[in-house]
Formats: sequence, structure tokens, C-alpha cells
Amino acid sequence: MKIVHKTYKFRLEPNESQQVLLDKHLGSVRWVYNHFLNERKNEYFENKKTLGYYHQCKTLTQLKEDNETDWLREINSQSLQQSLRCLDTAYSNFFKGKARFPRYKSKKNTNGFVVPQRVKMKNGRLCIPKFKEGIRVKVHRIIDGEIKYCTITKTSSSKYFVSMTCKVEHEQIIKTGKAVGLDLGLKDLVITSDGTKFPNLRYSEQCAGKLKKAQRRLSKKKKGSRNYEKQKLKVAKVHEKIINSRKDMLHKTSNNIVNEYDIVSVENLDIHQMMSERMFARSIGDASWRRFIGFVKYKIDWNDKTMIEISRFFPSSKTCSKCGWINQNLELRERKWKCYDCGALHDRDINASINILNEGLKVLSSGTGDYTCGGDLINKLPMKQGACLTSSSH
Repeated sequence: MKIVHKTYKFRLEPNESQQVLLDKHLGSVRWVYNHFLNERKNEYFENKKTLGYYHQCKTLTQLKEDNETDWLREINSQSLQQSLRCLDTAYSNFFKGKARFPRYKSKKNTNGFVVPQRVKMKNGRLCIPKFKEGIRVKVHRIIDGEIKYCTITKTSSSKYFVSMTCKVEHEQIIKTGKAVGLDLGLKDLVITSDGTKFPNLRYSEQCAGKLKKAQRRLSKKKKGSRNYEKQKLKVAKVHEKIINSRKDMLHKTSNNIVNEYDIVSVENLDIHQMMSERMFARSIGDASWRRFIGFVKYKIDWNDKTMIEISRFFPSSKTCSKCGWINQNLELRERKWKCYDCGALHDRDINASINILNEGLKVLSSGTGDYTCGGDLINKLPMKQGACLTSSSH
């Protein structure tokens, strides 16, 4: 057993008065974030100083007493303070070089607010401050552990969701002693070193016709009209269908990999730079490599398994997995190639995944990364997997 923080997401079914109050919370939290972001920017340009969280908390209290902004009293005070904490964290990450400069929040994007305390579930209803009756919840699974806090969001399709973060005891997956290298692609989403290929279902292409038709109808509506808002909602639902289908596929694929293997080796790809290539940007975005790697990471961490990221400059596709010869003239359109040194015939993707596995195990055993216990892990691998370190049948 391992103590982890697990999030349960459910659909909310608020009544009309609760929808109005939820929208007030969403708008107020967004207004507070943008107002104090603007205050920080002005203070820096005028006085070359940066305002802190506690100083802005005092200003927030004064705003509640002002006649022009006394509507902030209707909102849960802790949610407003949490918005200031998010702003303070965004500033800290910017100065640490972890993120870009904070931007103003837009009403057009998915909006949300955090309820950090006093979150309870009673008889299928979510009980939080300012909502005494409780909001109906579509509970489709059992909630384990203690609820720490929750986040309420409203999507562009006008649906309300609650994400409850709980502290739970996670039952870890039984160790198999296997290792695998993963090569990410566009034709196939994931190719493993043992020859398994997980297909890329390309949900954006599947729904392209429906999305094109909906957007064409939207372009003919008058902006601001009731029909425009109705059609805009239909477009949002198509996008939501694509996102949900893709996320479901990524979860299932990552579950299969984490359940089957104890050591996972992947390339540390510069996805942001790869997205700058117009020819592949849409396909890479549809494949959602970054989100897939994120899913694998947290599931491996939950189960005390090992993930290795090798250098993005390692020539995994050009290197022969049997003899180590590097094919410098290999082009992207060549899906199969023959080694001129040992004569082995390679499938480009499977060969790359085998090289990623071998390089990852080298990093693990040498302790050149953050993995200093690699020798013990490699000794526990079964003999059939250890054979992949020197040769391969692919």
C-alpha cells in the first residue's frame, strides 16, 4: 500500500439558482485573478516592486468593504484567496524559469475555482460553503479516502464538473520484472521493444467532417445572437467528444504498459519544438504525446516502478540494434532499412524502441542519471528480457 492523492471527477447537476451562484463564483475568481495581476504589473512598472500574497490579501478584504465591489461577499472567501495563491505561484514559477509570464484569464476558456476546505459528500450531494442545500452529483464510482479539497469547473459546452482530490491508500500492481522501451509515433501511437504496436486512432480526423459542418454553420450566424450561441455550443460538444475519446485511449494504453512492465524507457522529446513544424503540428497535437507521458509517469510513481528518460539527441532510429552501426543517410520516409554492416533488416520503429530500451538500461546501470540502483533492477529481469540487451529477433 502507498498513500497517494487521487482525484475523482463527477458531473454536477445544479438547479437554476445554484447555476447562477456557481457562475458568480467563476466570474469573481477570474476577476480577482485579473485585477491583482494588473495591480502587480502596474506596481512593477511604476515603482519597480513586486507585491506579495499577504499584501494583496489585505487589499482583497478592503475591496469587500467597498460599495463598488461588495458583491465579492457573496463568494466563498477561501476560493478568492486561493485565486491569489495561484497568481503568486504563477509569478514564482516565472521567476524560477519554469513557466512563462502569467496571462489574464479569459471567460471563453474552461473556468474553475478551488474550494480548499469544508468539502463533503452527503446522499449524492456536494456540500461546500455558500451551497447549504448541496449540489446534485452523478456519482458513478465509490470515493475512497479523505477528501482534501475540490475544484469546480465549467466547460465550454456549459457542463459543470467537480474534481475531488482525496488522500487514499493505493494497492500497488504486482511486479513483473520486465523492462520495455517506448518509441512514440504518428502512424502508431506507441511501439514497444517487444514488437507491440498501439494504434493512433486520430480522433480529430474521425470527427473532422462533423466539426467542419458545425463550424461552417457557426460562421453563418450573427455574433451575439441566440442562434449563434446555440451553434457555438454544438461546436464545443464536438471538441469535447474528441478530447474525451483521446483521453480514454491514452489512459487505457498507459495502464497496459504500467501493468505489464516495471522499467519503462522513453526519449525526452522536445515536443514544443516539434510542434513548430507546420507539417506535423496537427498530427502531434492529436496524438498528445505529452499527456501520454504524463499519465505513464504518475502511474509508475504510484506503483514504485522506474521510468528512464534518455537524451533526445540519441540516434535511436538510425542505430542498428544488433551491431551498433549508425545509418547517417536514413530518411524519414524509410520505414524499413537494412544494416550495411551486419545485414540485419529493421522495422524503423521497433528498432528505435529496442535502442531506447538498451540506452535506458545503460543509464540505469551506470547511475549517470537519478537511478543509482540500476544494477539490482537489471539482475531481477527475466533471462528472455535480458537477451534484448545484446541482440534482438526483430
